[in-house]
Amino acid sequence: MATHTFFCVDGHTCGNPVRLVAGGGPPLVGATMVEKRAHFLAEYDWIRTGLCFEPRGHDMMSGAILYPPTRPDCDIAFLFIETSGCLPMCGHGTIGTVTMALERGLVTPREKGLLRIDTPAGLVEARYVEKDGFVESVRITNVASFLHSRQITAEVEGIGELVVDVAYGGNFYAIVEPQKNFPGLEHVEPSDILRWSPRVRAAFRKAYEFVHPENPAINGLSHVLWTGTPTQPEAHARNAVFYGDKAIDRSPCGTGTSARMAQWAALGRLKPGDDFVHESIIGTMFKGRVERATRAGSYDAIIPSIEGWARMTGYNTIFIDDRDPLAHGFQVKDRG
Repeated sequence: MATHTFFCVDGHTCGNPVRLVAGGGPPLVGATMVEKRAHFLAEYDWIRTGLCFEPRGHDMMSGAILYPPTRPDCDIAFLFIETSGCLPMCGHGTIGTVTMALERGLVTPREKGLLRIDTPAGLVEARYVEKDGFVESVRITNVASFLHSRQITAEVEGIGELVVDVAYGGNFYAIVEPQKNFPGLEHVEPSDILRWSPRVRAAFRKAYEFVHPENPAINGLSHVLWTGTPTQPEAHARNAVFYGDKAIDRSPCGTGTSARMAQWAALGRLKPGDDFVHESIIGTMFKGRVERATRAGSYDAIIPSIEGWARMTGYNTIFIDDRDPLAHGFQVKDRG
């Protein structure tokens, strides 16, 4: 029996929580972050659920554990944890973790203004603007993002037929645009998104497979991105991203913004050098940009960047006590 102690810095990126685990993370075996992620999932996923699920977390909880990099060209490694799993990449989580790690002196970049991060999805570069000891903004250059599937259909319980595009921006996203059975984000309630999204994800998972062409360990449809008309004049699009079992991203979602830009690029609506401002369900915004064209296996792809801001909310020392019947966390779920 033991009490496991985790030293955390809590904050948020444009409204969505970030829990940076600065101490207490388990030693992981592996030559790459992909292998270390697999080791974590096999033996230590109880840490993720204990820190992210109730009673120590909540449905939207997301974060990262800091590790030494496995690559010589990186300053630090991030292992992403959230209620939906141990993600290959998390955009809002990267912006928040970079901000708090720099402000608290947890990492020292080799090159001022640039932090190079080893993630399970690959190298991610974070360029930041610092003023008076605080990080004002972070722009991450994400992994290659691409449109995986165009105009695929599935029958969704309680909704009817939906037509979606599936794009990859670090995770796979079903992008739901206004259509016969979905009038647009501005015409529905958050409770509708929470009720419909698990059914949408399940229906498309059952009908199709989604596997990264260069890294088969990254697979499966994990997120649903609902779209609508922006409310902010500078925004090009608005979205609400569903993840986990009951979570709507309060930020515009970094990997979701990357996936959306990849979709627009594939449809000819964006080209290298173009900006893309994405609005969240609460009105906060990420400033995206198509940095360049590339390839991901046989897919045409883009390298996107996303700029956002984050704020620290406090320090948090969390105990996971083996004597606690709820040591590994819990979620309240609907029947069935």
